[in-house]
Amino acid sequence: MAAKKSERARGGFKASRHGTGEAKRKASAAGDKAAQKRAAEARESKSPKVGTKAQSTFLRGKKIDPRKLDGTETVVQLVEGAFQSYNSGRLREACGLFTELMLQKEVTVGMTLTGALTPAGLGMSTIIPLMEAGFVDWIISTGANLYHDAHFGLGLSMHRGNPQASDTVLREEGVVRIYDVFFDYDVLLSTDAFFRKVIRAPEFQRAMSSAEFHHLCGKYLVEREKALGIPQKSLLAAAYRCGVPIYTSSPGDSSIGMNVAALALEGGTCVIDPNKDVNETASIVLHAKRIGGQSAVLIAGGGSPKNFALQTEPQIQEVLGIDEKGHDYFLQITDARPDTGGLSGATPAEAVSWGKIDPDKLPDAVVCYLDSTIALPILTSYALAKRKPRKLKRLYDRRAEMMATLQREFAKANR
Repeated sequence: MAAKKSERARGGFKASRHGTGEAKRKASAAGDKAAQKRAAEARESKSPKVGTKAQSTFLRGKKIDPRKLDGTETVVQLVEGAFQSYNSGRLREACGLFTELMLQKEVTVGMTLTGALTPAGLGMSTIIPLMEAGFVDWIISTGANLYHDAHFGLGLSMHRGNPQASDTVLREEGVVRIYDVFFDYDVLLSTDAFFRKVIRAPEFQRAMSSAEFHHLCGKYLVEREKALGIPQKSLLAAAYRCGVPIYTSSPGDSSIGMNVAALALEGGTCVIDPNKDVNETASIVLHAKRIGGQSAVLIAGGGSPKNFALQTEPQIQEVLGIDEKGHDYFLQITDARPDTGGLSGATPAEAVSWGKIDPDKLPDAVVCYLDSTIALPILTSYALAKRKPRKLKRLYDRRAEMMATLQREFAKANR
């Protein structure tokens, strides 16, 4: 017991962490406090220029010395100059990770969407620009985001509102709200009618992945936007034009899925096959790695879409038995705590234990504890200012090629 005590010093810290040299000990906060106090007073009495010589590796970060804001700042100047610490610091790091590493030519970027982002206009303001610039190559979203996105492509309106308004009065007025987003109840009825109309088409009467389903819906929304003279309002329509596959991890958990189910009562045979989704998303990640590239995930929120994107690696490794290391880059924007055990709060370090994240790339992972409606517009503006557009990967058109890679690797690993 005595030997163990002798191995530690200064409040229980291992001496090896601080060094045993006398000079180093005197220079650290663990040294002689009275001597340190006298030395500081001596420096102050000799010169108005005081300070210390930073020697610790922990003090190599950029000095905090922002310029005064004067109203002429660009988003880049604001992020790099004023976002110094706390969650603004994490957002600055996220902007750097996204633009400097995730947007390299060889990186395939998957984005996940959770929370009511499209009703707040983020489809138009951020996600469509990211897709069109080639900054997002594939997406996993809640069905609700895609349903509410369609309102805009149909020429229907959403409005700012007061979240303190009486919901009883709103119900009587025929107004539906998503916190402070208000819209007429007929918006739901009209959107439902649109989806039922298109899903009755012969091309929908089969089993398909959710990416195929959303691609077909996007095609009809493109036609509706053209008929109405609406320029690029719908995320689904933009994804169709850009060849960006959009998956949903829970197709029955939205009004789109509800309408698919309603048509099944009429004898409709449209089925969204989750098996296809699991394998197609895994093939995107594996193919990116096998052609010499990397895989990145940009997570807005968390929940099921987050897990569905990250589970591609356990599907590849654990279930299919294919050698892989995990996603290369992880960037999450969330307001969830990690200690509650929820998907939204799960950290990238925890994901390493599942094989979801490459442990060698963990130092590059960033989690911003922020509202996505604040962080995403800033991240998007910063990226568009710092990086030129990338060539569109058009992964939707390459699904057969990517699935062939997955099937070939699976056969090789299990023969």
